Amino acid sequence: MALLISVATQSYVAPAAVRPAAPSTVSVKMETVEDLKVLAKKTNPILGYWNPLGLGDGFNFWGESEEATIGFLRHAEIKHGRVAMAAFVGFTIGQTGLHWPWKIEGAKTFAEISAAGGPGDQWDALSSEAKYQIILTIGLLELIGESDFALKASGQKHYMRGGKPGFYPSLKQPGVVPHPVPLDLFDPTGITKKMTPERREQALISELNNGRWAMIGIIGAVSASKGLIVPGMDSLGISPYAGQYMSPFDVNGLVSDSFGLL
Repeated sequence: MALLISVATQSYVAPAAVRPAAPSTVSVKMETVEDLKVLAKKTNPILGYWNPLGLGDGFNFWGESEEATIGFLRHAEIKHGRVAMAAFVGFTIGQTGLHWPWKIEGAKTFAEISAAGGPGDQWDALSSEAKYQIILTIGLLELIGESDFALKASGQKHYMRGGKPGFYPSLKQPGVVPHPVPLDLFDPTGITKKMTPERREQALISELNNGRWAMIGIIGAVSASKGLIVPGMDSLGISPYAGQYMSPFDVNGLVSDSFGLL
């Protein structure tokens, strides 16, 4: 909403302000297939480089170069791994029934949301307003992550133009968001900045592996909730879900739409 207000008030001319100089751009070499093979050995020495679909080997997405395509695929894997790690933790917490003790919206409490059932039913128990806010916030964060302006403010380039795959720009840089933000989305406490280069490289490799397992884990958990047999998960007592995960506004066959947008 703040972003829309900012765009709608373009006639306002703010006083000139001196912005701090942006960090110097980090020179990052575009990765090649050979680089992927080296990385594969680091992440899994036993399996090594395994690419059955041949992605990155001669593929040029959107008419871009092979290196740009590899940058896209590397960034996609890292980002989806991070989302999957958060999703798996959230799914587990929702499944166990843990919740905050206060209200979430209006007269509804987190306890009432939790009592709706498993994670899928808990999502369905949210109002359309809450769902729109969550989805729009995700969209805004996605736009910032792809913004050349935001990346440049943090001294980086786009991951398909020589930038670092997995890098997310700082939200605290002037002009990146319409209002001040106290913490960054990635590494809000600045832990990674204190690591040595060797420790940071090892942490990134661990993150890749954890993200891959998390993607498998959240897919397995969701599948088990739909009644599919998932070895190792179908016997964990995951709450069944009768709704549709791919229809976020569809509740028991009816579309919940208090905004009248659908």
